[in-house]
Formats: sequence, C-alpha cells, structure tokens
Amino acid sequence: MVALAAGKNLEQLAAQAARHRPQLVSVADARFADELAGRLRAERLEPLPEIHWGSAGLESVATHPEAELVVSAAVGVVGLEATYAAVRQGKQVALSNKEVLVAAGELVMAAARASKVELLPVDSEHNAIHQCLRAGEHGEVRRLVLTASGGPFRKTPLRLLAQATPEQALAHPNWRMGQRITIDSATLMNKGFEVIEAHWLFGMKQEQIDVVIHPQSTVHSMVEYVDGSILAQLGPTDMRVPIQYALTYPERVPSNGCQFDWAALRRLDFDEVSPRRFPCLGLAREALRQGGALPCALNAADEVGVAAFLERRLTFPGIARVIERVLERMPRAPLARIEDLLAADAEARRLAREEVAKLGLKARSAP
Repeated sequence: MVALAAGKNLEQLAAQAARHRPQLVSVADARFADELAGRLRAERLEPLPEIHWGSAGLESVATHPEAELVVSAAVGVVGLEATYAAVRQGKQVALSNKEVLVAAGELVMAAARASKVELLPVDSEHNAIHQCLRAGEHGEVRRLVLTASGGPFRKTPLRLLAQATPEQALAHPNWRMGQRITIDSATLMNKGFEVIEAHWLFGMKQEQIDVVIHPQSTVHSMVEYVDGSILAQLGPTDMRVPIQYALTYPERVPSNGCQFDWAALRRLDFDEVSPRRFPCLGLAREALRQGGALPCALNAADEVGVAAFLERRLTFPGIARVIERVLERMPRAPLARIEDLLAADAEARRLAREEVAKLGLKARSAP
C-alpha cells in the first residue's frame, strides 16, 4: 500500500499507517492532519508519511505515481474528483463508491475509454454481474437482473410506512452496512442507483436492466443470455468476497473463511418490485432516462432526504417526495465538466433542503 485516505477516522488510519507504512496519507482537513501527525509521532512511526488533506489530498492519494490499483470507497461525491483523476491517469480502479457513476457516469466512462482502463465493481450486485459476464460476449446478453432483499419493510402495510422509525429502517434483514445505504435499501433507492451504475459499467440499455426482490440475498445478481441461459452468482452475505475478487482480478485466489453454508439454504424466493411500495426505483429510472444533471440531482436529493429522515425531520415516504420534487425543479442541462456536476450537486442539495423544510413543516403541523 503506497497511499491511504481516511477522512476523519484517525484512530483506524493511524493503526493502518503503522501496519502498512504508506508513503502518503490524507485526511479531511488541516486540523485532522496536525492531530494525525501527533499520533504517529507518539507511536514513534519513522519515517512519517506525507500527510495531505481535503480534496487535493484525496486526489494525491488516487494519483500517486506508484499506485497500480485505486480502491474508490469514499462516501458521497467527495470521492468523485479523485476517482475521475485516477481514471484519467490510467489507474485501475476498484469501485465501491456508487456516487461516482450515478452522478458522473458519462464523464467517468468516457475517461475510462480514453485511458483504456476497466472499472472493477466492488458492489456485490455489480461484482456478481461482472463474474457472470465472463461467460459470454456483450452482444449475447439479453438482460441483467439485479436482486434486492426488499429491506425491512418488504411486507409492511403501506398505510404504516409513514410511521416507520429510523431504528426500524436501519434493521436490515441480511447485511450490515452504513446508515445511508441501509436506508437506501429500505426505499430501494440503492437499486435505482445500481440500475444507473449497471448502465454505465456494462454498456446496457435501461430496458435491459431488471430488478427483482430476493429476500434471502443469496443470489447476488444474474445475467440472462439470448439463448435463454441464466447465469447467477451465489455466495454468502459477506463483502469480503466481492472485495477480494476486485483486488485479485483476473485471478481467483482462495478465500479466508468466506464459505457458503449450503445446509442453511432452504429456499430461494423471487418477486416483482411494487412501484407503490418502492417509488424511488422509478424516480431513478426516470433520472437515467432524462440524463444530464438529473442523476446527480437524484443522488444529492436522496442524501439530504435520508439525513432528514434519520434526524426525524422527515417521514419515511417523505424521502421519495423530496427527491421527486427536486427532479421536477432541476434545470435540464448537460454536464460537460466535473465543475458542472459539482454545481448541479450543490443546487440539488439546496432545493432538497427547501423541500425538506416544506414537508417537515407540514408533518409538524399535522394533528
């Protein structure tokens, strides 16, 4: 490991720096850089790595001259510029950041084609598709099928969703994830993002990308070929499997204890997605259809809406309403540069905060 970025998690960053001895590390801002330097000196780490910070620090890590593989796992659009810079330099990128392709898929994939690099997906669903696609040619694919657990509200009566609490929404039945992605799983916005990602990653039309409910989360995704054959990737609900695949591609190496328990498998269920229960999936498809700034706005509005729900300023169905209203209000403009995208992101967040305030006031004034 030659370079490492970790935002504000100084404790873990210091431990990893001591273990891996990177040449360069990056943190969120100058204050954290000073604190990290003090921690590393106290641990008598010699020599100290270079310590950078902010967006420039992230880009320094992603474009380090000796880096051969860049793992893009920063949460939100904060990692977008650095990932884009790495792709433009021809770095191999293991992509674990949804926002990179959701917000800037056209720009990033154009850069990848120009640099002749492949983005390796770390997300379990896209990782599964990547594995299944190794069995055939692009023109032989009829459709991609993304699987979704359905989250904690898969069977909750629709009339009760407005009363859903953050604690209930965070109780994912199968995966342990961060707060935002867990809420996105409950609304199925994460599958909307994955449809957009799959469109860019695999060069498939939106009409070729389906989503099905699969509560066991055993089949991580499937590829249907034109001859009717369907290839599925199955495995344990353990992110170490797709991470290892991306890090060691194109080779496969023995796993470290990630074995599937066949004795525990009793059934595999599949069901259609209800648009009434999961309106966010339809919003994501519409944003992809219209293109331009809308996918970027979709992501920004979702982030603001989810944060408001977690802070109890918005109801669970209110997340979708905020996103819908932001998409209606966003200017229809193409994105030619990263600067255009960042401006669209800022505008969408401003609009989303306005909509949260409107809906929140209505919720507080309701009897």
